[in-house]
Amino acid sequence: MKYLQTVGLVSICLLLALGRSASAASSADILGQSPDSHWRTVDPQHTYVMQLTDKRMVLIELAPAFAPRHAAQIAALVKSGWYDGLAIVRVNDNYVTQWGDAEGTKPLPDGLSRTLPAEFELPRVPADLPFNAVPGRDAYAPEAGFAQGWPVGRQSARGPAWLAHCYGMVGAGRDSAPDSGGAGELYAVIGHSPRHLDRNITVVGRVLLGMEYLAALPRGDDAMGFYATPAQRVPILSARLLSQLPDAGRPVVQVLRTDSSSYARWLEARRNRTDSWFVRPAGAIDLCNAMPPVRLR
Repeated sequence: MKYLQTVGLVSICLLLALGRSASAASSADILGQSPDSHWRTVDPQHTYVMQLTDKRMVLIELAPAFAPRHAAQIAALVKSGWYDGLAIVRVNDNYVTQWGDAEGTKPLPDGLSRTLPAEFELPRVPADLPFNAVPGRDAYAPEAGFAQGWPVGRQSARGPAWLAHCYGMVGAGRDSAPDSGGAGELYAVIGHSPRHLDRNITVVGRVLLGMEYLAALPRGDDAMGFYATPAQRVPILSARLLSQLPDAGRPVVQVLRTDSSSYARWLEARRNRTDSWFVRPAGAIDLCNAMPPVRLR
């Protein structure tokens, strides 16, 4: 089994009960001891593989619970093969890698619109997604934590909630008008988390595997990191939902459940590092530093 570190607490009481035993174990030990029930398998209908050149593959999970219209449209475009032959058009250092229809001229399948209503936030975290708070203050939200593995800021338990721009999160590009975005231009965060974008752009998902391919691309030399010529762009050979792949070739990807005791222990171990290299454990952690681990079965 392969664990991939990518970038909520069950309860404060649970952490206090775990006490010193939680921080004594290493992060790797905790993941190795975690039962299968503490991991969720990503939905093949809402997860797709984008294949670049040289067998570089990027796996992206969509977030229909937070951006239902965008997630549905992206899934429909992937299923139709619309992204095939498009390209990565922008790599802005310490910011984003962007891909899609740069000229905005490729026809969309029947019934799909080039722009969608903004889905910047929800009235509240969906009732079927437990919210697990990360301890400490957040600079951009009164409360911050995770809902089914998604990094979330929220006003309160009854107030608006939104996905956070952490490393590896995927958003839908837009122009000045809030409703000018869609599924034609997507980006992944490749630098320091630009949380100032929260609630200003629709966040549609997260890169689970293959971030190294998006983050290591040559930077664009034109304004905002765009490639100056089409020849510099990185082709997208294909994009396919996991549900479109044959069973024998379909990867089984799992994310550590953020409402599990394993995640609570893992988070506490990362907040208070006890291995000998650390002179002063931080005793704190940032939301985007607490993204739940991913594993490939």
